Amino acid sequence: MTEREFDLILFGATGFTGNLAARYLAKAAPKQARIALAGRNRERLFAIRDELKKLSKEIHGEDRVIEVIPASLERPETLRAMAERGRVLITTVGPYRLYGEPVLRAAVEAGTDYIDITGEPAFVEEMIRKYHDRAEEKKLRIVPCCGFDSIPHDLGTYFTVKQLPEDEAKEVDAFVRMRGSFSGGTWNSALNAFAEARQMRRDMRRGFADPTTTREVINASKPVRRGPHGVEWALVMPTIDPDIVLRSASMLPVYGPSFRYGHYLHHRSGVSAAKTAVGALGLVGLAQIEPIRKMLGRLRPSGEGPSEEERARSSFEVTFIGRSSSGAEVETRFAGGDPGYDETSKMLSEAALCLAFDREELPPSYGIVTTAAAMGDRLIERCRNAGLVIERVS
Repeated sequence: MTEREFDLILFGATGFTGNLAARYLAKAAPKQARIALAGRNRERLFAIRDELKKLSKEIHGEDRVIEVIPASLERPETLRAMAERGRVLITTVGPYRLYGEPVLRAAVEAGTDYIDITGEPAFVEEMIRKYHDRAEEKKLRIVPCCGFDSIPHDLGTYFTVKQLPEDEAKEVDAFVRMRGSFSGGTWNSALNAFAEARQMRRDMRRGFADPTTTREVINASKPVRRGPHGVEWALVMPTIDPDIVLRSASMLPVYGPSFRYGHYLHHRSGVSAAKTAVGALGLVGLAQIEPIRKMLGRLRPSGEGPSEEERARSSFEVTFIGRSSSGAEVETRFAGGDPGYDETSKMLSEAALCLAFDREELPPSYGIVTTAAAMGDRLIERCRNAGLVIERVS
């Protein structure tokens, strides 16, 4: 890649999660990192820029390059101009089904690596179909789903299969427990995803698997089952994460000649599991009705999110049980604090720093790819150094 003016461009710093990511980068990025905040509200962006420069100077003892780039979704030419100035483009502006494609397209056209925190299957599927081949030809790493809960499940599964014999068939079941709140942006993205649930026509058993792979990859999730140790209860989680995990499995030989994956929300009791199932089904039904969906969206407007105190009380843990065809078995875990915001902004930022500053250590995986395929071991190392727990239990 030719030299660019900025190492990192963050589009969406005025939003809740984007602001957390901006603060994390100001604190954690190397001193030489050149950062730009992009968006349409120049006044707010300059105010954030000044706050971040002050924060960074308190930590690093010297001024950091943090600038502002005007860019607007209503003016696509400004998105292209923005993307051309950076090595890595980060966007936190969602729902991505509505606002994501112009930014991703600008990155591909400009020859710029890209990451986001979408969790919307329809968006990712369409972007793979439209832009994967072009991004692969240009040797770009376009990496969607760089937050919770895709990074813990994708990297956690990758870490788990690496503990098993490489040339054997494998299966992994993931069980997540979490407590926490969510922002208005996440709430509205979820409503849009629920609204499209009935329109999804792809083969859910293969997810976003690379169509050129000879490896069998299957979403083997059951509607309900016992927890990771045969006690408590687990419900299938209807999120994008199995799609991402299966895409990684289709791209990397470490998953073995065939791979099966199960994806679950872990509950302490059958009553809790039943309440969750009924609530989720009801929300999917209500989201199909546009006036009700809009009314629900107004309950938590975009830009709002949980307080620092609420986030401090939040946490997550994913338990992985991996098995191979020879009978080998392993248990691992991926755990951290507030999943939706503090840890998402951390994981997003570390992924961006990985793409910007660890390029020589990354595997030659290009196109619209996953965190496991694009960054693998190096991103695991970064996440650990940032305080996330990724470990083998037994």
